[in-house]
Amino acid sequence: MAAAHSGGDRQQQQGHGNGTGTGHGNGHGQGEATLPLQVLAINDLHGALEPPTGSNGQVVQDNADGTTSTIEAGGVAYLASALREAREGERRSVTVAAGDLVGASPLLSGLFHDEPTIEALNGLGMDVAGVGNHEFDEGYRELQRLQDGGCHPVDGCYVAGREFAGSDFPYLAANVVDENTGEPILAPYSVQNVNGVKVGFIGVTLEGTANIVTQEGIQGLAFLDEVETINRYTAELERQGVHSIIALIHEGGYPVDPAYNNDCGEGGSGLSGPIVDIAEHTDARVDALITGHTHQPYVCAIPDPEGHDRLVTSAASNGRLFTELTMEYSPRTHDIVRTSVAGTNRVVDREREPAADLQQLIGYWNELAAPVAGAPIGWISADIPRSGGDSPESPLGDLIADAQLAHARELDESADLALMNPGGVRADLVYAASGEEGDGVVTYGEGFTVQPFSNTVNLLDLTGEQLLSALREQVSGANESSPKILQPSAGLTYTLDLSRSGADRIVADSVRIDGEPLDPAATYRVAVNSFLAGGGDGFASLAEGTNPVVGNDDMAALAAYLTAQSSAGSPLAPPAADRITVLR
Repeated sequence: MAAAHSGGDRQQQQGHGNGTGTGHGNGHGQGEATLPLQVLAINDLHGALEPPTGSNGQVVQDNADGTTSTIEAGGVAYLASALREAREGERRSVTVAAGDLVGASPLLSGLFHDEPTIEALNGLGMDVAGVGNHEFDEGYRELQRLQDGGCHPVDGCYVAGREFAGSDFPYLAANVVDENTGEPILAPYSVQNVNGVKVGFIGVTLEGTANIVTQEGIQGLAFLDEVETINRYTAELERQGVHSIIALIHEGGYPVDPAYNNDCGEGGSGLSGPIVDIAEHTDARVDALITGHTHQPYVCAIPDPEGHDRLVTSAASNGRLFTELTMEYSPRTHDIVRTSVAGTNRVVDREREPAADLQQLIGYWNELAAPVAGAPIGWISADIPRSGGDSPESPLGDLIADAQLAHARELDESADLALMNPGGVRADLVYAASGEEGDGVVTYGEGFTVQPFSNTVNLLDLTGEQLLSALREQVSGANESSPKILQPSAGLTYTLDLSRSGADRIVADSVRIDGEPLDPAATYRVAVNSFLAGGGDGFASLAEGTNPVVGNDDMAALAAYLTAQSSAGSPLAPPAADRITVLR
């Protein structure tokens, strides 16, 4: 099902070696004949095969008159058409990705362990992809299966006689190594021969991946520094005579302007976040940085260590955008002419004709998923968003926390409260009808899109002091610069004072459990998902919980809660999201 490339024949070379060294810098190529090269890039697709709904399926556009407009975007059949249109007339084109192509996926892909997404990526012509943290959601052995093929070790093949073939493209994991050998678990780089132009791609995920994935799947792995790893393999590629080098980095930044066509400012001044420091220290011989993770759109010029501007790009998420990079290659220096590199984020709007072969693939998997996906699990009276707007607390986050508390009390009626990590809430619950369902109906497929991780609901004992520490960890330590506010169940209230700094932003004497002040010496029964129970997202205090009980998976808890709390005649209203008082 792979799409034809206008770039002609392409050969691939995957790197596995080690070593350090130096090589020449960027070629300039003035006054010489050069060869044009196109690089098309996506990131953070998250198995969004069908057009995503709500804010997940929209991009904001800055207009010339100072206004903004919203465009419906995304859907892999539209993405395939957009990429194919972009390649038309290009003799040298390569398509790449910067991680999180799978994981946290809607049911259509997640139900089948993301095999549908890999087949879709093959169909739209993916050439090489770096890994992200979500590629490790089911463990690195499962990631290797997605690349190599074969039936799932537990669920087997989904149709008799149809074995999953794996990806047509290599996954790169330069900074993910076996703790014992120090060797990468997958190829660290791939050299693409694009109709006579050799380009080396190095793929890394964020060094902090181990803090945001379930520990069971990454035992025995180490995640190394992004800059040191890229620089190491840049030197190796240079020694091999590969001087055109692009890094695929699953770490990102935050633009001041959320519009996809934002002005990044002089020297990338309109961009903040971890990628800025990475860009400023990555070897100057790397010609461009294609990034992800933060789900933001940007094309920014940030000075490299030698003071020369270098493009750093990201195409938001869910296939709503792709980045088109154009550049010139010098046959004399075998390098990309840095001053020729230009980039633009392109909208995957739904006005174009969707690719028929991808629609057929989606239809195939939809038919297999339909008996599960279409089953109603509840009714809602309005959209229940995962964003709280100006507040870090959201209606959907509170709903999920309430559902987990209800499940916890079925296991142990003494359960006091539940906490839900905001990153585990992946989509809005949308009221409007989709397909043949009635308005307000929530299907299992929609619920799965909200909570696709298959975490369990875990009960544990925390002292009041430990619970306060966990609340403080939302805004301190690893989370100080980018707070992760846990979504609280009914019964937990407190004040968050954003005028303060660090852990002091949690007003300690404001914390109440069922209206009573938090007692540091008391023991509270707390429900969290298995990811948080392992200390995920920097919540080390939650990992100190004792007397653990493991319940059902979180999606089952949500489905049971919606079914119990709503009906067609009495739909569930969005929670008020008023459990955290925010001071500014």
